[in-house]
Amino acid sequence: MGGPGGLRRARRLCHWGPLVALAVVAVCSATAMADAALWYWPLDTAGGSVNFIILLNWTVMILYNYFSAMFVGPGYVPLGWTPEKSQDCMYLQYCKVCQSYKAPRSHHCRKCNRCVMKMDHHCPWINNCCGYQNHASFTLFLLLAPLGCIHASFIFVMTMYTQLYNRISFGWSSVKIDMSAAKRDPRPIIPFGLSAFAASLFALGLALGTTIAVGMLFIIQMKVILTNKTSIESWIEEKAKDRIQYYQTGETFIFPYDMGSKWKNFKQVFTWSGIPEGDGLDWPVRDGCHQYSLTIEQLKQKADKRVRSVRYRAVEDYSGVCCPVTKGVKTFFTTPCTEEPRIALSKGDLILATRGLKHWMYGEKILDSAADGGIRERGWFPRKCVEKCQYDSETDQPVDGEKKNR
Repeated sequence: MGGPGGLRRARRLCHWGPLVALAVVAVCSATAMADAALWYWPLDTAGGSVNFIILLNWTVMILYNYFSAMFVGPGYVPLGWTPEKSQDCMYLQYCKVCQSYKAPRSHHCRKCNRCVMKMDHHCPWINNCCGYQNHASFTLFLLLAPLGCIHASFIFVMTMYTQLYNRISFGWSSVKIDMSAAKRDPRPIIPFGLSAFAASLFALGLALGTTIAVGMLFIIQMKVILTNKTSIESWIEEKAKDRIQYYQTGETFIFPYDMGSKWKNFKQVFTWSGIPEGDGLDWPVRDGCHQYSLTIEQLKQKADKRVRSVRYRAVEDYSGVCCPVTKGVKTFFTTPCTEEPRIALSKGDLILATRGLKHWMYGEKILDSAADGGIRERGWFPRKCVEKCQYDSETDQPVDGEKKNR
């Protein structure tokens, strides 16, 4: 048990996301502690000792929540899962990969290759999904990282200011900076030279960049948590409004999991025990909503996508690279900024396109279901590599037009 588990953890760490994230934490934390202890606020003072302990505390809390989000994981729908009542299967989607029904609020992650409970998104920085079990620790990491970086940025700025101030001499016609030694007694054990200044300046840039980027992610996460949604569910809600408006059905879609109070929604994710409420499969719903209101809407959107999709035929080969050089300058520079896959095309392949950009399209390759064993190939491909089929082979009807871009 310990061996395979440790190997899985090592593999999860050996990815560019965790390596970059941990490197940023290490650089900012180590540099801030060194600057504080050696130059700005030495440990021989009470304030310096408290400051150092706070810096150390930020690092410990950030790493604890980071590794909790990474290794605890989001929680997966059990393989072969079916609802207690067999008649409820009609409200759920079936996952061919996991050989089970998708529980309410769960989605299949192509990266993890499992159906994830209350999936929010797959985060490359933790090399794992954010979902039911680790949503709280992931959000706490997004909060603590900017706070720790703000504290570290203050240390960097004050260290560079005080050390440069002690080295500046004002003459009648010029200002000279002597980086060889400080003009104060007693001198520090390690002089603040050019290398220390460069390291502090570099760490300051990392800290400020992390504060802005991660802080924005924290705000986004809190917005969805306070409405008891996930990022995917927010997108489903937007598509529900788009579908109703497109067909003028007169329906009113009400998100079923919003408890009507921000505090109640907050408690669905954050608990004193650290264990989220529920089991990740059954969820409380607001009055007037069905237990499967959201999954029913998903089935409607899936059927709508099939109706409004357009069939294309590949007229050029495409290798599936992210930024193809041979498909034109505009195609190269407008490649979709997403982790969604690209699909390789061979001349003559049929693709069912569901959405598109000016120079790129997203769709599913039409395969022989008996030969491919139910595997689906979906992803982006250059628009110039395909042409629209004039007639739909299943209905022998003209294709009215492409699905409108949303």
